[in-house]
Amino acid sequence: MKDSFCVAVTGQSLIKTDVSDIRDGRFLEVLDFLEQGDVVFTNFESTILGQYGGWPTKGRYFDYSRPQVLDALQTMGFNTLALANNHAFDLGPAGVLSTLGDVWARGFLHAGIGTDETDAMKPGRQRLGGRDVTLFAIDAGPGPANMYAGNRTAARPARPGVNRLKASRKIGVTDDEFDWLAMLGRQLQMSALELANYAQPDDPMVADDSELNFYGTIFKRATSRGRVIEIDRESADSHLAAIRLAAARGDFVMAYLHHHHWEPGWQEVPHWVQGFARLCIDAGASLFVSHGAPVLQAVELYNGAPLFYGLGNFLFHVPPEETEWSAPEVWQSLVAACHYDSNGNLDSIDLLPVVIGDDNAPRTSSRLVPLTATGDTAREILQGFAARSRAFGTEIAISGTSARIALAAARKFG
Repeated sequence: MKDSFCVAVTGQSLIKTDVSDIRDGRFLEVLDFLEQGDVVFTNFESTILGQYGGWPTKGRYFDYSRPQVLDALQTMGFNTLALANNHAFDLGPAGVLSTLGDVWARGFLHAGIGTDETDAMKPGRQRLGGRDVTLFAIDAGPGPANMYAGNRTAARPARPGVNRLKASRKIGVTDDEFDWLAMLGRQLQMSALELANYAQPDDPMVADDSELNFYGTIFKRATSRGRVIEIDRESADSHLAAIRLAAARGDFVMAYLHHHHWEPGWQEVPHWVQGFARLCIDAGASLFVSHGAPVLQAVELYNGAPLFYGLGNFLFHVPPEETEWSAPEVWQSLVAACHYDSNGNLDSIDLLPVVIGDDNAPRTSSRLVPLTATGDTAREILQGFAARSRAFGTEIAISGTSARIALAAARKFG
């Protein structure tokens, strides 16, 4: 084993354009930062239109990429890809099969999709930087049931798709609000037969009389109003058991979660994500990374392991008609280099703030690659990240336009 080991992690990469020829100096500085990683990781936020073809499975927020973008990612230095996300099924099973084939052909360490549920749940494993590295990648939705991989049964064939962490959304309401909804349901003659007309195969089930199915949305009695995300225990346990097996081998284990159960304030960390991330570390993972909300959230150090709750975007090739992505924080993130000593203990984390494209770029389509952030923008990114992370007990030392989390901080707050 080497004396040291480094894992570089970035925001998600929704890449549809080959950026291999871009030679902007600030972009090259980002690539230089990535070079220190034995593992260089991103989430490939797309699907490949390749040898198996495919067809669009949705209208808006539809994305696909040509195989050449995988070459571009390799040229940037990436060797590890999570594939579990909401765009992985945008071309259906054919896109999943094409993506698997092209990723395999290029030798990426990868996980998150498969030819059936059993295959999709398998972690990727590869020797990198003198360490056996195992990657788990899952998606918690929300998404249609048919995007998730399914095993063959007597009644139906296998379905290629995404590795799933089952989760359901319920709405907590006060007793008065619950009683009003129940009365409205009676007035609408909301019988079991009426509800069946609107039922979808993956709708959540009512647990008991404290919950109400209102045309597919579950409302539950609570002390205050709010959304509640509940993880299916059996689903979580199956993923955590696999992490334990990999950790028992002595592997460096990376756990990845993609989801769109965002908080109203996108930069806030959902409580259920923190709970699941900690379970992954308790099971033996050495690093947790999450994407979904297209903004930078926070990092927590838990039992000596970094939990990156949301790293925002690294590459974000969205069409210009999607004007909802105009907020500056969508185009700002950071790249993290996690350094480990020869015993596998976290030593430090270096942080490099980045902006996607020139700050003055008039259209999202012209923002192709991340650049090192400079001046006030760099300081604002780091100070905001530090403030959010401080709420989780993580202290970040900012020095000019870069930052570091030192081992002493990891011991103190882990």
